Order: sequence, then structure tokens, then C-alpha cells
Amino acid sequence: MSSNGPRRGIMLVISSPSGAGKTTLCRRLAEDHPDIVLSVSATTRDPRPGEKNGREYHFIDKKQFDDLLKRSAFLEWAHVHEHRYGTPKDEVMGRVEAGRDVLFDIDWQGAQQVAKNAPGDVVRIFILPPSMKDLSRRLHARAQDREDVIQRRLGRAYGEIPHWNEYDYVLVNDDVDETYIELEAIYRAEKLKRQRVLGLEGLVQRLLDEPLE
Repeated sequence: MSSNGPRRGIMLVISSPSGAGKTTLCRRLAEDHPDIVLSVSATTRDPRPGEKNGREYHFIDKKQFDDLLKRSAFLEWAHVHEHRYGTPKDEVMGRVEAGRDVLFDIDWQGAQQVAKNAPGDVVRIFILPPSMKDLSRRLHARAQDREDVIQRRLGRAYGEIPHWNEYDYVLVNDDVDETYIELEAIYRAEKLKRQRVLGLEGLVQRLLDEPLE
């Protein structure tokens, strides 16, 4: 709820090369702001141990995915390795119309699709590393992947970074706390944009119609 009254929600799309800090920033923003919900994708892959249907993903079979695809029921979808992932349109739009903000942690291809299908509701933010050497250092410091996997992630970064100019905002994540302050400032400002605050026309008209005593 805005201080100006009820509002329409935002689709906040955040992208970056792997290791640039996107996931850390997304989690922190969602934890600090109860109006934000994380987008939950549908996927054709099987649940991993500890995953719950509807929490991490909506787990569906290939036929269900095909049926949804034929009905244009996804805001965005993609093949990832041997499986498919897609963002259910009705679920996201329902939240936006109810004044909730939906946070997407997706790549530039998914961001393109979301912006095409819901241009008036999307705010796109791209996170850059300060240098490729720093990106390499971060990926190695995580100690989550084999060296060949890290090199593939670095190679993909050279194909992802050129899409920076498709985004509304670009943040260079040199210091995660400073970058988070900037991200939060963008979020707060976008919530207050005139087109997202509902009922302003009626308020303005009442102000103009109100007689001076």
C-alpha cells in the first residue's frame, strides 16, 4: 500500500552474469519488503530432495507444459539443459493487480519476454561486476563448481553483458551493501510512479471541486 493510496504492483526483473551478486541482492530485497513475492516458475524437471511443489517450483509434466504453452499461459519460458521452465502468467498478473510486487531472478532472454508480454508493469535492472577478474574471483570463492563449470559461466558472461542496454537501470556491484542501497532506492521510487498509484484522478478531481471556506 502506497502512502498515496492503493497501487498496482511491479514486476521487478533482475538479471546479471553468474557470480555478480544478483541472487544475494534479490533475497535481501524480498526479506526486507513484505510487498515482494518471488516468482515461482513451472518446470518439467523432477523435485530435488527438500523441494516442495509450489514453493521452489510448480512441478508439472511435459504434456501439462505443452498445454500451457499452447494457451500462451507463460510470461516467459525457456529450455535449460534437458528441462523446460516457465513463469505462469495468471499467477503473476493476479498478484500485480492485487498490489503485490513480483521479483524475477532471470536471465536477459527471460527479461525480454516478460517486457514484451507486460511492458507497463516491468522494471528491469541489470547487475554488472566491477571487472571480469572480480567476477572470476567471486565464482572461485564460492567453491560450488568445478573449474570447467566456472570457465563456462565466465564464457557465458561475455554473451550476457552486451544486453545491459535493454534494462531500465544498471548497477555495478563493487560493494554489495552500497549496491543494495541503490537497488532499494529504485524499488521505492518505482512503487510511487504516477501510473501505479490507483485513484489519483479521483483525488485530484475532489481537490479541485472542494470549495475554499
